[in-house]
Amino acid sequence: MSSFTLKQHEITVNEIHRNLPPSALYEHAILREKDAHIAENGALVAYSGAKTGRSPKDKRVVKQGASENDIWWGPVNIPLDPHTFAIIRERARDYLNTRDLLYCFDGFAGWDPKYRIKVRVICSRPYHALFMHTMLIRPTKHELENFGDPDLIIYNAGAFPANRLTSGMGSKTTVDLSIEDNEFVILGTEYAGEMKKGVFTVMNYLAPKRGVLSMHCSATADKETGRSSLLFGLSGTGKSTLSADPKRHLIGDDEHCWSDEGIFNIEGGCYAKAINLTPENEPDIFEALRFGAVLENVVLDQDHLVDYTNISITENTRGAYPIQFIQNAKIPCVAGHPTDIIFLTCDAFGVLPPVSSLSPAQAMYHYISGYTAKVAGTEVGVKEPSATFSSCFGGPFLVWHPNKYAELLAAKMKQHGTRVWLVNTGWSGGAYGTGKRIKLANTRAIIDAIHGGALAKAATDRDPLFGLDVVTGCPNVPSEILIPRNVWSDKAAYEATAKKLAGLFTTNFAAYEEGVSAEVKAAGPMA
Repeated sequence: MSSFTLKQHEITVNEIHRNLPPSALYEHAILREKDAHIAENGALVAYSGAKTGRSPKDKRVVKQGASENDIWWGPVNIPLDPHTFAIIRERARDYLNTRDLLYCFDGFAGWDPKYRIKVRVICSRPYHALFMHTMLIRPTKHELENFGDPDLIIYNAGAFPANRLTSGMGSKTTVDLSIEDNEFVILGTEYAGEMKKGVFTVMNYLAPKRGVLSMHCSATADKETGRSSLLFGLSGTGKSTLSADPKRHLIGDDEHCWSDEGIFNIEGGCYAKAINLTPENEPDIFEALRFGAVLENVVLDQDHLVDYTNISITENTRGAYPIQFIQNAKIPCVAGHPTDIIFLTCDAFGVLPPVSSLSPAQAMYHYISGYTAKVAGTEVGVKEPSATFSSCFGGPFLVWHPNKYAELLAAKMKQHGTRVWLVNTGWSGGAYGTGKRIKLANTRAIIDAIHGGALAKAATDRDPLFGLDVVTGCPNVPSEILIPRNVWSDKAAYEATAKKLAGLFTTNFAAYEEGVSAEVKAAGPMA
């Protein structure tokens, strides 16, 4: 037994298992986890209990010290007083101290040693330890021996509820960050994704203080030049699918930073959706879900094969795996400055062009807006799409005002000559229910043309309502679909729908106007 202890964190449990290898965590999970299994593909199958997704309304940030004036307080960053945080931390420690053994994982967030932070995870479930083994950057034996004091400590006592009568609590779940104490506490949820996003939230605070832009995006790199490309997009826009590009290196699928040296992945792994996964549509992810990976909340059949179509537990089934399980991943996960930034939107209204070029002010406007649209629900007769806006394409994880990230984006774009594109992966020729979804082959051709430099020289036409420079010619894409109005049979319906969407942009952006320049305000639709 190792002499390693957690007494400096007021954890008095004697049996601490630090940085166990996956094989040992598998053994612990089979012995100690309720309903844990090994799937036929070799992945560990575990269940998160009642909570099968994040609980953003239960997230709190301690309001104290120097960070108080930095944080964008409101529905994303709900304030918590230091005394209440101390009570919650004590409750978490008390629970952890009742366990007969605990797991600790020490790892890094950030592949660039200059900017990485040391993260310590303390938990009672082998599944959580293996999850963070996949999602953080795994230290070498020498790095672990010389790890020192962590920059962030995660107390995962998620199996124990918060006390709803505690001041500032909204439920039996609470996920709380104290920037000054470098601590993150989880009570009342065993969903592993809370730990991943807790680390990202901390990086979203620390990175901008050092002039580094933290981003919720995927990244690929040119195999010849090493220059990168960033893909931003909310759920359903094609971010993961389009970043799986065999012609390019994968840098990461979800969280990155842009420093003076280039870009780097924050994470050591990927956390992919598993719903309806097939080897045909996502071969890289399908192959990565093997020994050493975690499958969360999936259903196994009697032969221990994963039924990826079964959503009886949740639609949010997930797989976590080290990034080196992806064949074309570049290790270390760093690359040069981006030649291109691509904002993906699935416009179910069918009025945004398949591809348009953005000016720096427009880039800031659309970055702060973070628009996509979801198709109508299953209710009979309801065909109206719904707009979704998430600032910087990662609203729930921002700490500073969105303009802080947008200004960093604009400055780095200007410094490195980065082009920015808005790519619609949604509908054309009409809204959802009337038009058709833009073919994936056409979107892939657009992305290829962006990366190849063809679109940088392409002719454009200014959209009179949205002000976008719409690309009018792209290799291997039918030119008639590039101008949305042209493929609507009902031109009056197009004009009405376009004005409606423009109005939704304007209404949403009103919440951010106080922190942005007049030039950025003017970069939105003319509505």
